Amino acid sequence: MFTIKSDHWLSEAGYDKIIEWARSILPEGNRLKKNFYAMKYMMKPLDLGYQKIDMCPNFCMLYYLANAEMTKCITCGHSRYKPRIGRGKTLVAYKKKLRYFPITSRLQRLFMSPRTAEHMTWHQAQDAVDGVMVHPSDGETWKLFNSVHPRFLAESRNVRLGLYTNRFNPFGSFAALYSCWPVILTVYNLPPGMCMRPKFMFLYILIPGPSSPGWNIDVCLRPLIDELAQLWSSEALTYDISRKKNFLMRAALMWIINDFPAYGMLSGWGTHEKLACPYCMENNKAFMLANGGKASLFYCHRHFLPLNHRYRKNKKDFFVGRVEKDVASPRLSGEELHDVVSEYGEDMIYIII
Repeated sequence: MFTIKSDHWLSEAGYDKIIEWARSILPEGNRLKKNFYAMKYMMKPLDLGYQKIDMCPNFCMLYYLANAEMTKCITCGHSRYKPRIGRGKTLVAYKKKLRYFPITSRLQRLFMSPRTAEHMTWHQAQDAVDGVMVHPSDGETWKLFNSVHPRFLAESRNVRLGLYTNRFNPFGSFAALYSCWPVILTVYNLPPGMCMRPKFMFLYILIPGPSSPGWNIDVCLRPLIDELAQLWSSEALTYDISRKKNFLMRAALMWIINDFPAYGMLSGWGTHEKLACPYCMENNKAFMLANGGKASLFYCHRHFLPLNHRYRKNKKDFFVGRVEKDVASPRLSGEELHDVVSEYGEDMIYIII
């Protein structure tokens, strides 16, 4: 019944009416729960709930772990609680709350279900075809990760994750402006026909609005980062129903998937000015629009083409009267990138890495 309610967007009142009718035709003494509230209470031991974490309305900090008992933001000084009115003694926090859905229990649930446990090793058991990419495990990044971390590769049940986030207006495009940011993780152990289905794309963080967190989104991601770091450094004991035994599960975040503005928020790289391209950096050919005064990178892509490509000599459809003779700047290695940003201090190095 709970699955039907979720799949068909059934209201609580509608659910209760169906339960009331079902109980009326069942024998006396049946164990069907009386209403939606009783059903949720029954499912609580499944440990699929979430945590509410108070946060500064300006996205400066979370009242979390060592800061859980603080009453004022250490950055902007904003109070955690609303002013008391009358003789009330109860402290009421501002409505800005982060909702965090713990990741470990949800990943363990995939191995406890016979419908999904046997598919969690598909990425390593598949028969790959040279030159054909049907899954991220066929890509160069995945193979490079395997070569760098052979211990992680040794256990095929270790979980590979991808992260996605973007803004949306939960009240519709024609309603008042409201920027809500869900953070979603998808499991890439599963075959292509499963890993992109909505049921395997898990919501882990819900960042409330109405304004965007901007570059302070890393503050909101702290609970997820802490748990991912723990899953990488120390294994979680997990029961695999397909093999009928326990194993130590680890997890790794392989990459993030987002549009360019969200990329700037997650990485700390400014994506709105002439230095927006994270590959070309100061070597790009961005120019300012004459009327709008904004930076444009529209004609900055031809130098990535082969030297004999016909678009390089096209003087009509691109920059009028201009032939592209330059080549793309070389990609910087990790050590070279570290040397470039080291002069900006440790905070910038942490963001880039």
